[in-house]
Amino acid sequence: MESRSIEARIKEIALKATADFGVEFIHLEIGGTRRNQIVRIFADKDGGITIEDCSNVSKAVESAMDADDFMPAAYVLEVSSPGLDRELYTLADFEKFAGSLAKIKMKPNFEGPKGLNGKIVKVEDGEVTFDDRTTGQITFSCESVAKANLKIDIAQELNRR
Repeated sequence: MESRSIEARIKEIALKATADFGVEFIHLEIGGTRRNQIVRIFADKDGGITIEDCSNVSKAVESAMDADDFMPAAYVLEVSSPGLDRELYTLADFEKFAGSLAKIKMKPNFEGPKGLNGKIVKVEDGEVTFDDRTTGQITFSCESVAKANLKIDIAQELNRR
């Protein structure tokens, strides 16, 4: 089975497992070597994902993967939270975290600053408006983003406690 179809099959299994346990599928990564692959599934839910949620999803995914027996070699399965500095992958992610601090690296062909650090203002008509600390407000398409991560607002986190 070609690696692309392996990835698609794992994602299909992960989407079903996360839905079955009431958690949101965030992202799938496959790494490691051809002989010892690491399959990482990131999931979340409102209020935060628990160890039990991760365990349930992991068992369901592993059971389905082993039943289908499509992995060419041994693999390690990891199911976890995307973390406080979670990566943003889709326009929906930017929309969900509007008002949050983020750090964004733009693709090389982007006309404008390549690194942005500030706050996601809004998502409208398929474009993200971002308030960069250095350059002010800038609007761009999600396709222009090479990598984006949430940043932890320490002051806000301390005020919660």
